[in-house]
Amino acid sequence: MNKAHGVVKATAPINPALASALRTIETEKAGLEAMGEALAGDLGAAFAAVVDRIGRLKGRVIVSGMGKSGHIGKKIAATFASTGTPAFFVHPSEASHGDLGMITADDAVIALSWSGETREFGDIIDYATRFNVPLIAVTSVPGSTLAKAADICLLLPKVKEACPNGQAPTTSSVMILALGDALAMAMLEWRGFTAADFRVFHPGGKLGAALKFVRDVMRTGDAIPLVLAGTRMSEAILVMSNKGVGSVGVVDAAGKLVGIATDGDLRRHMADDLMTRCVDDIMTRTPKVIRTDALVSEAMEIMDSKRITVLFAMEGERPVGVVHMLDLLNIGVV
Repeated sequence: MNKAHGVVKATAPINPALASALRTIETEKAGLEAMGEALAGDLGAAFAAVVDRIGRLKGRVIVSGMGKSGHIGKKIAATFASTGTPAFFVHPSEASHGDLGMITADDAVIALSWSGETREFGDIIDYATRFNVPLIAVTSVPGSTLAKAADICLLLPKVKEACPNGQAPTTSSVMILALGDALAMAMLEWRGFTAADFRVFHPGGKLGAALKFVRDVMRTGDAIPLVLAGTRMSEAILVMSNKGVGSVGVVDAAGKLVGIATDGDLRRHMADDLMTRCVDDIMTRTPKVIRTDALVSEAMEIMDSKRITVLFAMEGERPVGVVHMLDLLNIGVV
């Protein structure tokens, strides 16, 4: 029961499943906060040392882990690889049956084990020691076998698992994943990895489409709807209709874009004398445009924020292409 201003109100009991979900989120959130605090201390110094070591590698980052740490490790390796740091995952058990050959002296191994006592890491530890391969441990136990063998140890704070029984890796998995993301993002910034670089590794799907350049998707040549300044609206409307983008660009004698007339401009200036008027009278004189070397995602953002469907692509002050919202739909950006 809940009392407010003398009125007794009934409080509905929270759904047990929702209560469990909220406890899980709060527990995992506490784990991330503890790791954030640790990064301000000794963990931060070790973290910086790992970034420096990875940055100087001639080879690749080899991520390894068993069980849930293995699943997290695969994602960490994939994030490294997609953001400019060559990496892949090696399963500890498979390493003992031939996959150690995937690891070279130019590489570094990041071994994930909350307890630091994963038996399957024995052969990887021996191999790293024998061939002087840098070993980076991610664990929560400073005196563990893995921590003692490592060149650098990323020691995570001991925290409560979200599992009510304290058994299933939950909070610990979230923390390891977040640490992996942090390392990958630090390396991305260290390398100066740009959106254009990102496009090289993501050519497919919606993301790949968004990372194409405007010059790759724009309409060019005769498909660009253009008229000279001073053209009558009757002719401008004909060009607009024939080109099928709902707009017409207006250029001066030197080919410089001086305005754009759209379907919306036509509606706003609809009158008996519209056909005899000059396109200069109704055009927008400061239209939104985009560079040909801009990413398609930037074009999409401009169209969304300005609620427009057409952008003229520019080289200097000259329109050399046009991009329509339908073009972006066709390549799967939206």
